[in-house]
Amino acid sequence: MTTDAVPEKAYFDWKRIIYILLGLGLFALVYLAPQWPDAVDPMGKHFTLTREGKGALAIFLLAGTWWVFEVVPIGVTSLAIGALQVLFLIRPAKEAFGNFMSPSVLFIFASIVIGQVFTKTGLTKRLAYKMLIIVGERTSMIYLGCFLVTSALTHIMAHTAVAATIYPLLLAIYALYGEGDKKTRFGKGLFIGMAYVAGAGSIVTLLGAARGAVAIGFYNNVVGKTVSFFELSYYMFPIGWLMTFLLWGFFMIFFKPEKKTIPGLREKARKLDSEQGPVTGREMLACTIIGGCILVLAMQSFFPSLQAINKASIILLSTILFYVLRILDISDLEEVPWNIILLFAGAMSIGICLWETGAAKWLAVNWLVMFKNANWFIFVMSIAFFVMMMTNFIMNVAAIAISLPVALVIAPYLGVAAEVILYASLVTAGMPFLFLVGAAPNAIAYDSKQFTTGEFFLYGIPASILLMIVVGFAVYFLWPIMGMPVTL
Repeated sequence: MTTDAVPEKAYFDWKRIIYILLGLGLFALVYLAPQWPDAVDPMGKHFTLTREGKGALAIFLLAGTWWVFEVVPIGVTSLAIGALQVLFLIRPAKEAFGNFMSPSVLFIFASIVIGQVFTKTGLTKRLAYKMLIIVGERTSMIYLGCFLVTSALTHIMAHTAVAATIYPLLLAIYALYGEGDKKTRFGKGLFIGMAYVAGAGSIVTLLGAARGAVAIGFYNNVVGKTVSFFELSYYMFPIGWLMTFLLWGFFMIFFKPEKKTIPGLREKARKLDSEQGPVTGREMLACTIIGGCILVLAMQSFFPSLQAINKASIILLSTILFYVLRILDISDLEEVPWNIILLFAGAMSIGICLWETGAAKWLAVNWLVMFKNANWFIFVMSIAFFVMMMTNFIMNVAAIAISLPVALVIAPYLGVAAEVILYASLVTAGMPFLFLVGAAPNAIAYDSKQFTTGEFFLYGIPASILLMIVVGFAVYFLWPIMGMPVTL
């Protein structure tokens, strides 16, 4: 007996095709354009945009378009970044694809594995139930509790590791919301909020991300001054926590939960917590490994002898130990979200490509010299805005490396103090709210499947405006009151 298969109707997603062609069109427009004029800094130094640099900008635009509209899986767009660099002779294959396994990418991989361990051992549920017992049944307080924990943890560990740790906890909390895997405003706010707040908290200390140490290094080289661990925290603490609470209000407006309360949640959390039983030896072992890695990473800021050890090797040791001690097995390795890993691998590749070809420096000089005769406040805000935009596409460390040296050279001509440029840049570098590639927490949150890249971009626009308003408030009012020099 045979059954006739019903032929599928031919289906063309014209919107997707248009966005694919838009990306390709932008690539062709930039790559095939005639030579563009040099960028010239205030000292008269010329920065030429080479053929390779123009090619890097072309790939940059194509990738940005495809990432926003998600015309193919985001990891596949990253593969296109590497392939196009090689096919158009912008960089050798060894360099273009070598960035896909850079220490930063491996750090993200190891951080995600830590999140897997929290889930598999039951630590995630244990933490989630404890927090829900404290914050109660109101969804607004659940938002606040999750945001406060996320922000606080980024003061003592890298925001990537925090996001990977908090992510499974949020999954456990969302499972109690009662909507299954359905997309909801509460789900969007919970996961996008975690990503945003992880950035806000990470600016407060040097332990939250590598960008602070890199920026201070440039500041020291150009200005001849250094910034201590506690000095940075003194100026950044009020901004990081102001953004944390403002973002809570932001998500209560834009992603107001469908339910004001989850009736019986506290009692349910108590019951589930008691069913967990006492802490197991496996949980203790996992905590010991993770805590040991965090401790060594934290000690790097205080002991110069440890700074020679790359952070990726320290956190990868935890991954190795998880498998050696059989906390994880081969099935867990197969469940790693490689789409997210590839996303950051591609972001790393295009970021380094823009830097090595000189395209990033050309962009920075062209942008900043437009404001060389502007009011000091406008100049500082222009730098903060440029860093914010760049860090949405490339690593924030690279965005700092591209813009800060140029800005510090121009600043004396406008009577602007170097300190305010350093801190304003660090604030916006820590909070890329537009694109997933801007920061690892963004991509980790995306794995929840609660939102699209387009939604993330759309709501990132008002969030970025809010960020710039806070930076303006800090530059013009708060930091001068706190004793920071803003003009010479």
